[in-house]
Amino acid sequence: MMKNSFRLLWSGQMLANLGDVLYIVGIITFLYASTESSFVLAMLPFLNTFGRFMSGMVSPILMNRYSLKTLLVASQVSKTIVLSVLATWNTLAQVPVLFLFVFILTIALLDGWALPATDAMLPRIVKKEELVKANSFVSIVTESTQLGGWAIGGVLASLIGGQNLLWLTFILFVTSTVLLNGILDPVPFKKHNGEKRMIGELSEGFKVIWRSKLFRVIHIEMVMEAIANVVWVAAIIYVYVDEVLGRSEAWWGYLNTCFFLGMIAGGSICARFHNRLEHKLRSYMLGASFVVVVMTLSFGFNQVAWVALVLAFFHGIFGQVKGVGLNTFLQKEATGEQLPKIYALQSGVLSLIFGVSTLLFGALTEWVGVQYVFMLSGILLWIGTVYLMFYRFVFPKYCKTQEVKIHM
Repeated sequence: MMKNSFRLLWSGQMLANLGDVLYIVGIITFLYASTESSFVLAMLPFLNTFGRFMSGMVSPILMNRYSLKTLLVASQVSKTIVLSVLATWNTLAQVPVLFLFVFILTIALLDGWALPATDAMLPRIVKKEELVKANSFVSIVTESTQLGGWAIGGVLASLIGGQNLLWLTFILFVTSTVLLNGILDPVPFKKHNGEKRMIGELSEGFKVIWRSKLFRVIHIEMVMEAIANVVWVAAIIYVYVDEVLGRSEAWWGYLNTCFFLGMIAGGSICARFHNRLEHKLRSYMLGASFVVVVMTLSFGFNQVAWVALVLAFFHGIFGQVKGVGLNTFLQKEATGEQLPKIYALQSGVLSLIFGVSTLLFGALTEWVGVQYVFMLSGILLWIGTVYLMFYRFVFPKYCKTQEVKIHM
């Protein structure tokens, strides 16, 4: 039964994530055709990030009142309804740009509590000794969807048009809703309505993290990583390709593809060797963290195009191993009641930090040059690695496990 719920969770979220990509591609075709403005297009990721941040910050209140499954299904049902309104309106008449922004923000707000709910649901329906493999598999699915979704969306947009992409997304959202509704949560829900003041509910995740040294260490490292990884956003990579590599804009796509392929490969390695990783998860996580530092600094110094592809690929591999390690330690040590609150705060705060850091690193790229920005990123990651090494004692040295089989 747990295996079936796991299949429903990852497949439902895969279809939802693919739909999120396709509907954005469809809206991009409308916006570019009507405005031809890069600033207007830049509003899409901003509204997405801002909406998910706002929703993530208030999600602890919802999680105290509704079960994780209810939140997952309600999020997807609401997104489906909003998208159907957008698709119908745009079929009858072109939706004004301002209202397109409203739809994007609304869907992002509705999606904001789905990610922490999904992350918190995973350890409930997967055995602890299977978490490394399960997290790795979900990472593979997520990164594959991101990598393939944009390529598929671009092809479909040229073949069937942006309007039909909206209706295709509607079908994906409906299917996703049906799948998520079939999940069985084995943990009984305890409603906390009226027991605490609202400000206390919003701060629950922070209190849980702050009171545990392990959770503090994990999230301080995640904050450092969120700031440092801003260098991989399109705007900075595009400048790197133009000014450092001296190549055409097509190389921006090559680098991103290698990076995502590396993440998929890293997830596959974790899934394949999950038993070995479970036994020495701390050592592998710290080793991967060090390699990520080396890859980032090397990327900043490098001026050879094919070497950049190799570095991006290996950065993706070891970055994925590190991420799976941090997430698995968090899931193993937190209780079923703590995890939703932790993930809710984590999702909102990291989204905000990433958004602000994008603006700061973008400005630094213009002021000091893109190579120095990569070096700054490497230094931040090095500080984070030293921090992890210093507090490595808070991570369990070995994760006891047994040989098990899990069917994804």
